[in-house]
Formats: sequence, C-alpha cells, structure tokens
Amino acid sequence: MASEGIGVESEVGQTLNEGVPAVPRQAASVIVLRGGEDLEVLLVQRTPKARFMGGVWVFPGGAVDAAEGEGDAAHRAAGVRELAEEAAIEVAGPDSLVPFSRWITPREVSIRFDTHFFLAELPAGQQARVDGEECVDYRWAAPQEALEASESGELPMVFPTIKHLQQLAPFGSVAELLTYARGREVLPVEPRVVMEGEVARIVLPGEPGYGDE
Repeated sequence: MASEGIGVESEVGQTLNEGVPAVPRQAASVIVLRGGEDLEVLLVQRTPKARFMGGVWVFPGGAVDAAEGEGDAAHRAAGVRELAEEAAIEVAGPDSLVPFSRWITPREVSIRFDTHFFLAELPAGQQARVDGEECVDYRWAAPQEALEASESGELPMVFPTIKHLQQLAPFGSVAELLTYARGREVLPVEPRVVMEGEVARIVLPGEPGYGDE
C-alpha cells in the first residue's frame, strides 16, 4: 500500500480538503539500497488500476496495521512487512532499519499519512520481486538517474519520492549514506498546499508562502 501521496491533482493524485483536516494514518516506507560504491535505490510501480496513486513509482511501504501497535516499533514492523509483501525482500528484522525521515501529508489534502521513512541495505543473496497485483514492476536506479526518468515522464512519481531522491543523490556509496543517516536527528516535515489562482502548489517549511493562511 503506497503511503507517499501528498495530494494535488496532476502533481500528487489527490483532491484538496476544504473542511476539517483529516487525521493522518500512520505509515512506513523503506528505501532499499544496494551497490556499494555505486549507490542504487529500489523503486516499485503501483498498479495503474489502483484508485490511489495508480501507476506511480514509489519506495515500498504502506500503512501500519492495528496489530502492529504504536510508535517506533509499529513503524518498523510495518516497514519490514510491507517490504516483504511488495518486493519480496526479507531484512534481518525491525531493528535493522535505519530512520531517515518523516513526512506528514499536508492538512489541505483529503487522504493523509504520517510516514516514517527508513533505509535498509539489500541483504546478500536476495533479489526484488513484485506480486504483479499491487505492484507491477520494479527498478534499481541511481537517485539522479531516477530523477531524470521522472522529469522525462518515463517514471511518474509523487512529490515525496522526488524530494527523497534529491536528498539521496549527493551520496556516493551505501556506507556513506548509512553513516550520515545514523548520525542525524529525524524531524517531521509537513508540506503545505497553496493556491495560485486555480493552480495548487506544494511548498516546504521555510519556502515563500508556507506560513500564509
């Protein structure tokens, strides 16, 4: 189940909410890494038949199940489960996931998620595989390569995926990225949706227009 969507038509695939903000659903997403000195990340394509974010390329992930509890342990458990379900990759366990970021869908969007993103190195001997139903394809790509494919329209993506790839692009190796992630504090990021005439635009904290009501 994809959990990255932010929600502006044509840019993120949802409609805006003009009423009371929806409570975000807790979710987890795992950015799988491979390649040693040639960093690559795993992207999976959601089925075009899906009503929500159909056909877009995302990192494996989805909503936390009630049985998985609450807090960090629940997000880790959901990440491990979704990675196995969507990409057939089995990591060593929840504690092997490295926290990287936390994104909350803007309050202006109807369907919202509070998604915790983790990093995980591809275990030796394992290969990605999709189920052909929820996810219909996968691709390993260097972050910059994936960004260029998104810009050309080859790999349709949503805003959080693009922003994460931009963050990952400067790193030259898996080890460098994991070292960086283990030493940083993860703070929540909640973009906003602002209207410019009839056009909706996503802005991040600190950007012009973010604090406007």
